Amino acid sequence: MRIGELATRVGLSRDALRFYEQVGILTSERLANGYRDYPPEAVPWLEYVRTAQALGFSLAEIADHGEELSAAPDQAEALSALFADKIRIIDTRMAELAVLRVELTARVGTDCPLRKQPASVAGARAGRRSGFPG
Repeated sequence: MRIGELATRVGLSRDALRFYEQVGILTSERLANGYRDYPPEAVPWLEYVRTAQALGFSLAEIADHGEELSAAPDQAEALSALFADKIRIIDTRMAELAVLRVELTARVGTDCPLRKQPASVAGARAGRRSGFPG
């Protein structure tokens, strides 16, 4: 199918499809007239890509794992393993953000929020370093 038809069927722009092709998410054949020709399986693949993005996976992650998933003997098991890894990454990031929130909250309303806090405040946040010089 041509790019316009594929774009309509999956609800993406032609530019998005060209970009996906450029980064290796999607492939097409070129017809004699130069038009792109996409296989029918491009539709479910792009639906998967959009779902994966909605679940927090980057295009790079999708591209990295696409072939691995299609070659996996048990795709459900392989996807579950990827999801478990993503959950660990999210949990780590949430913990980092919680620490950052405490740091920022302690600095709100101080004379100079970028200045190092007194030792009593800093001691409460031991192990957390600020991204700004004191």
